[in-house]
Amino acid sequence: MSLRIYFCGSIRGGRGDAGIYSRIIGHLKRFGQVLTEHVGRPDLSEKGEGGMQVDDKHIHDRDLQWLREADVIVAEVTQPSLGVGYEIGRALAMNKKILCLFRTPSTYALSAMIRGAANGTNVHVKDYSEEKVEIVIQQYFEQQL
Repeated sequence: MSLRIYFCGSIRGGRGDAGIYSRIIGHLKRFGQVLTEHVGRPDLSEKGEGGMQVDDKHIHDRDLQWLREADVIVAEVTQPSLGVGYEIGRALAMNKKILCLFRTPSTYALSAMIRGAANGTNVHVKDYSEEKVEIVIQQYFEQQL
């Protein structure tokens, strides 16, 4: 199975989960190409790529193109992020397959707009513990794709 995978994770909303993003991306590579591998980079700050002289319009347009090309979207949604919510909304409008991962326990509550979008067909929301994230991803890819 060689899929094009779009991974979503908070950048400007906070980089506290960069380590788990990197771990998730590493596991996703077993299933195909991760188009947004940079999201897991530990040196990517809250300033995002804009801190590296890449303008917002370029980032937006490039990421939307990747979103269009993707076979599946995997979003880590524990850290609230406007950008991740936007990406999920756009993916929903494109009728993409979407897996949202929410780590528990958490000091955050997942938005009803994300959890409520789960429909059991193309949109799935899974709670996970950090030690079992690979199992949750493996089960999703085996059962849904």
